[in-house]
Amino acid sequence: MSIQSNPFVRGYQNLRIVRTLCITYEDDSPPVWRLLHSSQAHLPDDQVAQFPCIFCNDFALITEGQEISEELEDQCQTEGIVRTVTYAVAGDDFGQPVHVGDTYSDEAAREVIRRLTFDTGFYSRCWEISSAHITEDAGRYLAELADIATPTRFLFVAFRIPYSPAIGVKLIATPWTDENLGHVEGITAEDLRREHLKKAMPESLVNVLHLAAQADVRILILDADAQILEGLPIFEE
Repeated sequence: MSIQSNPFVRGYQNLRIVRTLCITYEDDSPPVWRLLHSSQAHLPDDQVAQFPCIFCNDFALITEGQEISEELEDQCQTEGIVRTVTYAVAGDDFGQPVHVGDTYSDEAAREVIRRLTFDTGFYSRCWEISSAHITEDAGRYLAELADIATPTRFLFVAFRIPYSPAIGVKLIATPWTDENLGHVEGITAEDLRREHLKKAMPESLVNVLHLAAQADVRILILDADAQILEGLPIFEE
C-alpha cells in the first residue's frame, strides 16, 4: 500500500534542511536562490554572507579568499553578492516535494523539524476510528482476541475498553515496513500479512491494522461511535 493511499499518514514526510544562498546581481535583477557548491559546503555562514560569488543555474561559489578550479569557474558566468544564508525546511507531501519554510540558522531549522515530527514519540500515535471500517466478522474476531492472549507473532495485542463496546489494539514493532520489520523480526511486511491471513484474520481487519502500523500508529481504538476516517472503506451492517 503506497503512502499516497494511506489515510493514517499525517503531516510531511522526509523533512530535511536545505542551506541556500540569497544572491543579488545587477541593479534591476530580482534576487536568486542557489545552493553552495559541495566543495565549499564546509564554509561557515560568516564566510558566505555578504561575500562576492559566481553562480550558474545549479550552484554558487564564493570567490573571495577561496580557490576555485578552472572547470567550476567556467560553469559560472554570472557574478553576484550573497546577501543572506537561509536554512530552508523542505519535505514531501504524499510523494511531492514541498517547501515548508525558511529559517536563518541550522539550529532553528532543526527545531522546526523536531516540532513537526514530534521526535519524542509520544504524540500522534493514538487513533480512534469507527468500527464500520471492519466487517462484523472482523469485529467478532478482534473481540475474541481481546479475551485471550493474542499470539505474539501477530505483533499486536487486542484489549477491551472498560464500560465500552470499543476494542483497542496495541501495535508492536511499528512501523510495519520491510526495513523495520526486517531489522526487528527478520520478516517483511508481506510475510506478516500472510501470517495474519493464514490465521483466518478477516481481510478488512488485516488491511486496517497494516495501514495504521505502516504509518507508525501504536494504539488504535475501533468504536461504533467514533468518526469515519476518510479514505478507508466502510462496511455497512
